[in-house]
Amino acid sequence: MTNLPAPLRDPAPMLERALAEWGGHDDLWVFGYGSLIWRPDFDYAERRPAKVHGWHRALKMWSRINRGTPECPGLVFGMLSGGSCRGMVFRVPRAHAQQVMVNLWQREMVTAVYDPRWLTCHTPQGPVSALAFTLSRKSPNHTGVLPDHEYSRIFEQATGRYGTTRDYAQATFDELRRHGIHDRALGRLIALAAKKEV
Repeated sequence: MTNLPAPLRDPAPMLERALAEWGGHDDLWVFGYGSLIWRPDFDYAERRPAKVHGWHRALKMWSRINRGTPECPGLVFGMLSGGSCRGMVFRVPRAHAQQVMVNLWQREMVTAVYDPRWLTCHTPQGPVSALAFTLSRKSPNHTGVLPDHEYSRIFEQATGRYGTTRDYAQATFDELRRHGIHDRALGRLIALAAKKEV
């Protein structure tokens, strides 16, 4: 495991590009697959369950501020290519969308770790194109494959300015279940941490 921080990218051009791609003519849709589901931090006019094909939720991104420290990195979710992902889409009225995107960048893109993309999200009312924060496997913040004992250690030790990795994972798991979404990979990690306590 490396404790070195990832090299920073400039988030400003990425925001400008995302705003240009959105265009400002329609309401904004945002896809949540992790903490955005249980703590969106923005007002929205509508929320729908949604599924994205070609990407999946994975607890495989180092967090050295929010859920860990440089000395003891924690983990947060990213969307990696392959598979599918169930989550929620949020519709933000056009008049407020630009400010919401700016706020999202301040929350999610401080170090520009994610690659923002517009993904087709399938909802019961039909498909929508939504902003989603994906993670490249080439990113220095991508953990690669971690053994179970490493997940257990991180769940036991890692904590940052927003709390522990374990609480973050548990809150996401609980909210997914509340919406009828069963993430087996995440459930296995939660059970692994609980088993170590016994």
